[in-house]
Amino acid sequence: MDLQEGDKVQLIIETETNLGYTILIDEEYDGLLYRNEIFQDLEEGMEVTGYIKTLREDGKIDVSLRPQGFRNVINSDVDKVLHKLEASREGFVLLTDKSSPEAIRFQMQMSKKAFKKAVGNLYKQKRITIESDRIVLIKA
Repeated sequence: MDLQEGDKVQLIIETETNLGYTILIDEEYDGLLYRNEIFQDLEEGMEVTGYIKTLREDGKIDVSLRPQGFRNVINSDVDKVLHKLEASREGFVLLTDKSSPEAIRFQMQMSKKAFKKAVGNLYKQKRITIESDRIVLIKA
């Protein structure tokens, strides 16, 4: 097997299971995409880009739809939050670190943990302000 953790691969969604989805990796290997790694609608037969998360000792392969490694993930999440703020006419989103995980998942297609890290990063960069009921983009 010539796969390594972190590799970018093409996935074909196969069958939905209790854990998530069985998938075909690069039309050659079987793998598993866990439900908690999914932040978009998937259908059987759909092709998506994924990343090798874990090559397990039992020969099974776990995959993610997000790049692996803290720097890759945080940059992707920061870009997603910035894009959402820039796309909004008002320059804010009605989400905060106190918002429910469901609201964040619905609006941002990411986990609450990922959202909070991205917002924290943007706040440290002085790109946003955090108000009681929203996050506001600071105009350049």
